[in-house]
Amino acid sequence: MLSPLRWPPGLRVRLLLAFVSLGLTTTAVVAGAGYVRARNVILQTAQDAAVVTLKEQITQLAPIRTLPPSQADLDAIAAELSGRDDTAIAAYQGRSSAPDQVSAVLPPELRSAVGSGRVVWQRQTAQGFPYLVIGTQVMLSLPDGTARPSGLEIYRLHSLEAEQRSIDRLAASAWSTGALSLALAVVLALLAARGVLRPVRELDRAARRLGDGDLSTRLAVRGSDELARVADTFNHTAQRLERQVGELRRMEADARRFVADVSHELRTPLAAMTAVTDVLDEEAPRLPGDAGRAARLVSQETQSLTRLVDDLIEVSRFDSGTAALALDDVDVPSAVRATLRARGWTERVVADLPPDTRARLDPRRLDVILANLVGNALRHGAPPVTVRLRAEPDWIVLTVGDRGPGLDPLVLPHVFDRFYKADSARSRSEGSGLGLAIAWENARLHRTGAERGSLVAGNDPAGGAVFTLRLPRRCTDPAPAVADRTGSDGGRP
Repeated sequence: MLSPLRWPPGLRVRLLLAFVSLGLTTTAVVAGAGYVRARNVILQTAQDAAVVTLKEQITQLAPIRTLPPSQADLDAIAAELSGRDDTAIAAYQGRSSAPDQVSAVLPPELRSAVGSGRVVWQRQTAQGFPYLVIGTQVMLSLPDGTARPSGLEIYRLHSLEAEQRSIDRLAASAWSTGALSLALAVVLALLAARGVLRPVRELDRAARRLGDGDLSTRLAVRGSDELARVADTFNHTAQRLERQVGELRRMEADARRFVADVSHELRTPLAAMTAVTDVLDEEAPRLPGDAGRAARLVSQETQSLTRLVDDLIEVSRFDSGTAALALDDVDVPSAVRATLRARGWTERVVADLPPDTRARLDPRRLDVILANLVGNALRHGAPPVTVRLRAEPDWIVLTVGDRGPGLDPLVLPHVFDRFYKADSARSRSEGSGLGLAIAWENARLHRTGAERGSLVAGNDPAGGAVFTLRLPRRCTDPAPAVADRTGSDGGRP
């Protein structure tokens, strides 16, 4: 299938057209000027020779003794001046040697000029054949030695067929030269375009590799022209970009390692604090007023801090690539009901779970995903909150929805970002801000071959938010997977 014509065309086509136009114009000007010059020289030479010959022949005529000449004199003069390729006409005051040709071949303006005593000539064409008309008067010598026009007009029709054949050969030669020049211009244009565009193509490929993430891409700098300066600028820019990205990656890795180290260091004191707060929870009802409220507040904050630390440790496992699946054959409807029952959500959630739907996946991570999705729907949505399971040949699809206000379109691209809050005025919430991010990572951790699980957020046309989880029914790669932080599939923009 032919590709559609692009306009403006590419640089290669434009260069080719420019070279061909320049070559064609130069060839046309040079060949045309040469043709015109040669044609004029040929015609002028033939014309001058014919005029000189006619004048010489007229001077050799027998002197005119009486005027007006008789018809026989006119015919004799015309016959004497005529040649193999030339025809002569002698005319005197309305009479001529060839009266039938006078009006046909002699233009009135030429006859008028000849009548004034001048020697004139004019090129004419008859029946496709060019000829030269030369007109003059025979001069009458006076006794005092002067001369005056006699009124006897002589016209010669000189054929220019030989000169026309020479001009035609000259034109054919000019056309041939032009065609060869055009072909040569095309070849030179192709070679020049190839030479000029080669650095541009190299720059295009290098820019593509750089855009794909290969920051080590560099161009070979040849010479010192404009293209060489462009290549040098590209290399300088790529070098600075590589250094800055490397620095950002190092800082990001340091930040993640710092968070992981801090989270691990906090686990031990938090365990002790949790044990203490458990005791305080038991004693809180018996403590007086403010002391009881303070004990319950400390217990709640300790539990929140513990959840945050646990989430940070989980995120650090994804970032370091140490998160692994513990696969097991799972009855998915039973696993979903267990998640709801363990958190006391059975009465608050409408579950549509076809029986006998089994899959090989990580049941703990499935529990984490469902707990986050259902918990968010109960906290931020509106009843009824639903969980629906659909079985496909190679996938299971779990949909968690509610009938709340749904997700703002501006929020959707960031809903799985870490610590993202749709309402910037809401500085604290019951969650850590990592729940949906961890759910998304857990979904993608499940894979079969090159295909990964996914978690997508959206809005139901009937109202409310909808989260769709797709997991492969037979995960085959239980090895630790390096989290792909740059991937855009699976619902995260």
